[in-house]
Amino acid sequence: MKNKYYILYFFLFGIIIPIHAQDVSLYQQFNGRYDYTAIGNTMNTVENGTSGPCTILTSSSADLTLNSDQNVVAAYLYWAGSGNGDLDISLNNINITAERTFSYALDTQRVFFAAFADVTTIILDQGSNNYTLSNFDLTNVIAPYCSTGTNFGGWAITVIYEDTNLPLNQLNVYDGLQAVPDFLNITLDNLNVLDNENAKIGFVAWEGDSSIAVNEQLTINGNIISNAPLNPANNAFNGTNSFTGDTDLHNMDIDVYNIQDNINIGDSSATITLTSGQDLVMINNIITVLNSQLPDATIAIDNYIVNCGDNNIEVFYTVNNFNSTDVLPANTPIAFYSNGIFIAQSETINDIAINAVESNSIIINLPEDIDPNVNILAIADDDGTLNGIVTETNENNNSTFIDIELLVVPEIITLPNLIGCNQGFETSTYNLFEALQSIDYNTEAVSFYQSLEDLESEVNAINIPTDYNNILNPETLYIRIEQLLCYKIYQFNLIIENCPPYIPEGFSPNNDTKNDWFNIQGLYNIFTNHRLQIYNRYGDLIFEGHNDKPWLGKTNRGLNNIGNRVPVGTYYYILNLNDSNYKPFVGWVYVNY
Repeated sequence: MKNKYYILYFFLFGIIIPIHAQDVSLYQQFNGRYDYTAIGNTMNTVENGTSGPCTILTSSSADLTLNSDQNVVAAYLYWAGSGNGDLDISLNNINITAERTFSYALDTQRVFFAAFADVTTIILDQGSNNYTLSNFDLTNVIAPYCSTGTNFGGWAITVIYEDTNLPLNQLNVYDGLQAVPDFLNITLDNLNVLDNENAKIGFVAWEGDSSIAVNEQLTINGNIISNAPLNPANNAFNGTNSFTGDTDLHNMDIDVYNIQDNINIGDSSATITLTSGQDLVMINNIITVLNSQLPDATIAIDNYIVNCGDNNIEVFYTVNNFNSTDVLPANTPIAFYSNGIFIAQSETINDIAINAVESNSIIINLPEDIDPNVNILAIADDDGTLNGIVTETNENNNSTFIDIELLVVPEIITLPNLIGCNQGFETSTYNLFEALQSIDYNTEAVSFYQSLEDLESEVNAINIPTDYNNILNPETLYIRIEQLLCYKIYQFNLIIENCPPYIPEGFSPNNDTKNDWFNIQGLYNIFTNHRLQIYNRYGDLIFEGHNDKPWLGKTNRGLNNIGNRVPVGTYYYILNLNDSNYKPFVGWVYVNY
């Protein structure tokens, strides 16, 4: 079959693969003083082939030996075989179900599977021990595969451990299920090789045959590598385990190669190529261990503060340098984006040590017309153009995001006018809380303002709202009522109304400073255009007054006695307010001394 090839780019490497293959990609990365070992065994009794027996085991065992300085941090179990898969097996009588699965189809009749489970807990619990994988039964599956020599089953455990005696390494675990023959090319980027001593690459591969050695080669940076005598240069996949020296892992390989002579100090990438001219080999797992000293900037948004009606948000964040082998330098840039648009820039303050963190905050000014539902993307090691300045162990884990809802102030609610009687010169005294008679409120949550700007800024609140004198007529006031997340705004007008005056029934103009004049309350400086006329009992007009001339009990009209006090008696008045809302007031007033 003619293969078509596509180039796919992964987090740390690109692979050219046939269209029917399943991608191998980075699964996990460890940065620090890490290395690994691997154990496993085949389920085939002999190497498969057209003349071999069509039988298979349901269990097999392997020994794991760890030194006292080797502390297990992860253990991954892979098992694979012919057919669609037996996904429920046992390890040392502990039932295990596949957590992830892979598949490869050679054609419509010959399909293969691989499965994965994290067995770290089991390995931590049992440590150095004999491990038996059981209940792995492909007996009823392999018959159609035997005639073409593609019947197989097997398992492997890769154990990653930390050892303080090791140099600082970058250990990458890749997995998937891709087929070689033909060609498999992997480019490892973002390397910072400080020391190539003990650099290595390892594989878990299935279905390789020791008897088929047609152009089976493994190269790194263009150089053929081998591991004689286990893995000759022309037969890389031949049923061996490099860790134990076993040569009878029929149709599976657990191989590791030293590549320190094929990678140089200062290299930033490494290219690995696998070929097979005839033998069907499926690559399930690749592990690289390279001396590497790099930081790894990641960021988390811890919290944020939004204020009601404010497009400024304060974002609290933490920059981490976990999974690293070097210090993250000070002034590493941090960029913030909203809905894909760059909006703010920050940077780390200090050097961040390995496995250390630095927390900080930033106030982000959002555009006034932005949608209230805001997505904030934070990216560590980003100069605001989606480009970084620091080479890292992982260039694809620098970002985090959070959805924030801005607190939008509701529309202003207009309340009925508050009307006050004119107390003179269009002023009155108000209890402003009377404007809230129809509103359910807590007095402590209410404040009054003379302008909307003061309300929004919470400055210059009216100090004594229960005794307020207007300064304009009409005058608009604003109410802010605090609520759980935001606040409400109300507005109302203070309106001055000329209320009816109070006319006394008498007065005594005897200069004792008590009731010395015809004091009509609510008249003067209120009805400023009024006219007051006073008549004696004979109907003669004896006084005319206005806003600036109240009646003091003396005459200013008539032929005689102008300016004299009137005698004791009852006098008739006509008070014309010259206000369209009121008719003239008429009545009697008694003058006595």
